[in-house]
Amino acid sequence: MAIRLNLYQIAVAIVFLFIFQPADLQAQSDGPVRWTKDGNHFYQIAEGAIVEIDAQNPASKTVIISKEMLTPSGKEPLVIKHFSFSGDGHKVLIMTNTKKVWRYETRGDYWIYDMAAKTLNQVGKDQPASSLMFAKFSPDGEKVAFVSEHNIYVEIISTAAVKPLTTDGTKKLINGTFDWAYEEEFFCRDGFRWSPDSKHIAYWQIDASKTKNYLMINNTDSIYPFVTPVEYPVAGEPPSPYKIGVVSVSGGATQWMDIPTDPVLHSYVPRMEWAANNTELIIQHLNRQQNQSRLMRCTVSNGKSTTIYMESDPAWIDILPLWDDDYSNGGWDWLNNGSEFLWASEKDGWRHLYRISRDGKKEKLITSGTYDVMNIRAIDEKSGYIYFLASPVNATQKYLYRTKLDGSGKAERLSPANESGTHEYDVSPNGKLALHAFSNYYTEPVSEVVSLPDHKALNGAENVNNALAKADPSKSNVEFFKVKTQDGVEMDGWMQKPDHFDPSKKYPVVFYVYGEPWGQEVRDEYGVNYNYLYQGDMAKDGYIYVSIDNRGTPVPKGREWRKAIYRNIGLLNIRDQAMAAKEVLKRPYIDTSRVAVWGWSGGGSSTLNLMFQYPEIYKTGIAIAAVGNQLSYDNIYQERYMGVPISEESRSYFIKGSPVTYAKNLRGNLLYIHGTGDDNVHYQNAELLINELIRYNKQFQMMSYPNRTHAISEGEGTSLHLATLFTNYLKEHCPPGAR
Repeated sequence: MAIRLNLYQIAVAIVFLFIFQPADLQAQSDGPVRWTKDGNHFYQIAEGAIVEIDAQNPASKTVIISKEMLTPSGKEPLVIKHFSFSGDGHKVLIMTNTKKVWRYETRGDYWIYDMAAKTLNQVGKDQPASSLMFAKFSPDGEKVAFVSEHNIYVEIISTAAVKPLTTDGTKKLINGTFDWAYEEEFFCRDGFRWSPDSKHIAYWQIDASKTKNYLMINNTDSIYPFVTPVEYPVAGEPPSPYKIGVVSVSGGATQWMDIPTDPVLHSYVPRMEWAANNTELIIQHLNRQQNQSRLMRCTVSNGKSTTIYMESDPAWIDILPLWDDDYSNGGWDWLNNGSEFLWASEKDGWRHLYRISRDGKKEKLITSGTYDVMNIRAIDEKSGYIYFLASPVNATQKYLYRTKLDGSGKAERLSPANESGTHEYDVSPNGKLALHAFSNYYTEPVSEVVSLPDHKALNGAENVNNALAKADPSKSNVEFFKVKTQDGVEMDGWMQKPDHFDPSKKYPVVFYVYGEPWGQEVRDEYGVNYNYLYQGDMAKDGYIYVSIDNRGTPVPKGREWRKAIYRNIGLLNIRDQAMAAKEVLKRPYIDTSRVAVWGWSGGGSSTLNLMFQYPEIYKTGIAIAAVGNQLSYDNIYQERYMGVPISEESRSYFIKGSPVTYAKNLRGNLLYIHGTGDDNVHYQNAELLINELIRYNKQFQMMSYPNRTHAISEGEGTSLHLATLFTNYLKEHCPPGAR
């Protein structure tokens, strides 16, 4: 359920485009900011060029590669999607002409600009247009490797000679990248790694030949409908088998690593890197249930693998990219010249960081206390500090901390005490500077450059303090609250009250819900209350708007909070939401006859379950792209949180949590919306649900969007139509305004 739609997050991503990518400690990770090695400057895309910015004087910009330099002979200038530097900083790899692969634009064309020779040359120019993926320089800067049409290639930069390293790739035998499920749920996209000496490439091979296809019917793009197949292992189906191989860049056979797996259930390898040398790989191996993690070193010469560190959890184990997106592009943090590495675990009840020795026999706790590490922002080994985000007191907020890498001392908060809210940082490699972004529910997003550890805004440009001085919380109609249910569960929530609120009158309430382990909705950030589907202003029209985070949502409240939902999606989260709503509805100014709930994806599933399981509370629901039957969703996501449905008992958890099981209880007004081209939550879910509603003569309204994906954003007029539909239905069945 990797896709959740939240327009606030989209807006913030645009506002903070230069900062919302985590610190780039590796020269080639994707993102709009590249720090220089000394940590005093960074590079950005600006007006079609690449500029260098003095971090201590952000107004100072130097164009290092102009649009003219990026203009091939007789063509328009290249539009830069991503860029990366060679190790010596003399060459720049430009990605352009990009195309989507499911979610992201990971296919495109690549060009190299040589700053010394002042030349611009295309990489892999004999390959089909926009077919190259994940191109990256070798560490020595002499070669570029890339994936094209499921095979891996290496190009010698000086001669433009291209050599295929694999030749057996097909749509079903995938080299150097991944199938749908790995990409969606493990964030695995870039599937190959250069060795430090530039002589070998390690890569994944995914065999999807036995993975069944979901068949999506396209009725809109030709007179005769056609089928789009997607290899998609649903819950209970085995995943596509993997191999990890190493091949010489001079060619020859691949040496496959010998990684044990269950011959029936199979297993996963979501992370793989070179083990800080040229002779070994390190991998994370998960069993099918995803509740046992083994870190293994693999000898490249013979493929032998050895388990060095093992961990298990009664529920599931989160891999790092699930909570720290800096790891979505790979990476492994080695310390002490490769004799140790950084690792995260929840084994003491909180997500903390450890130093693990190379052989796995020694470990040292770096962070400690009753708080979760939310993200890692930088490792400054030279000064002996690690920088991370956490919020020990208020789970709706986020602050920068640092602590000693050797585990001595306590975590030190660097975000100023007067700046209550949500902070983001892109910390320089030397730990002395950071790009800082801030907002809270009443302060619009603002950014600045600060020095660390004193957190002083440079050049007197105290943008955050100035913004806070001008902001007035009394002018915001948003408030944060805690609600304790009859079950003794305390949850965080936010409430937006109507303009000109009169507590002696009664208002309708609309609950926005997600409720699954993928999303936190109650965050002290500006615009968190914005309903992107409502045409108009909910507060002005007279709605109370509320969102609450139940147990199982990924908030920094410890392992027990997050994993209480194991085998209980569709039950525990639904009861938490309903019991919290009952407490909210006790407020005298809420009209209990006008109670609505809506959500998208996992939030759509929650909406259906709330309408069906607690029809006495919720009178109107709008569910979008919902999972109607959990057995129809992909195995990696659903099995992680619900177990593997291989027995009658284990299947019962899926059935008990599925909206179709309770559809017969519908009493209120339901609008169901789904795109027929949804490759994530397939349209089959809509028809399974509709069948149950028909069986019990439950009347409802339904809108299908032809050939639209999970985002329901494609096609002229789609977004406006969806917003109009949403708004009209809400106003008709849950009328706004005080009474």
